[in-house]
Amino acid sequence: GMVAHACNPSTLGSRAPGLLWPHGPCACGCGCSALHTKGDKAFVDFLSDEIKEERKIQRHKTLPKMSGGWELELNGTEAKLVRKVATGKITVTFNINNSIPPTFDGEKETSQGQKVEEQQPELTSTPNFMVEVTKNDGKKALVLDCHYPEDEVGQEDQAESDVFSIREVSFQSTVTNYTLNTESLNWALYDHPMDFLVDRGLDNTSADELVELSTALEHQGYITFLEDLKSFVKSQ
Repeated sequence: GMVAHACNPSTLGSRAPGLLWPHGPCACGCGCSALHTKGDKAFVDFLSDEIKEERKIQRHKTLPKMSGGWELELNGTEAKLVRKVATGKITVTFNINNSIPPTFDGEKETSQGQKVEEQQPELTSTPNFMVEVTKNDGKKALVLDCHYPEDEVGQEDQAESDVFSIREVSFQSTVTNYTLNTESLNWALYDHPMDFLVDRGLDNTSADELVELSTALEHQGYITFLEDLKSFVKSQ
């Protein structure tokens, strides 16, 4: 098997950065047949520093809990929250991949035209999520495609508005599978599915808690990605 290690830079000689070593024993004298470059060593050093910094700013050492009786199931980057209700269950599914909205450039110009650096905004994971409400017999399901509107996350007036929005409503059964985009719904009809979810435990509080959970999962996933990448580069 391949041994994970980094070369001693003093053994790299005068070879250009990024130039692969020929096959055969590694030039660092370790006796393995891995390929090493100055670029590899710099990459590993950078990843080590990055992992250290990310662990330093990690807000949650353990995953935050969801209140209201939600049970968490994890499968890779996909998370599933399940809550039992009297008539069946409600399932919320989301994926942490690409769940952080793009941030603007960290520089802005003053009125005098001078560039000033803004403080790096705290990254928050606001994933799209699917809600499935099923009956105990499992034959019918109401499915709602939901998302967090970018302009509403973190606003002061959250108590007056919904934290998340419904984009599509589907009704699935053995005889029909009809999907309706909420843009074509009148507002009176739109409010009822929202109330329906609130009555089953998916309210603004749990939507905010989902953001906290997803942010923790995303950051945990990012650190794991860096560690895997470092291990891969070292074992080449």
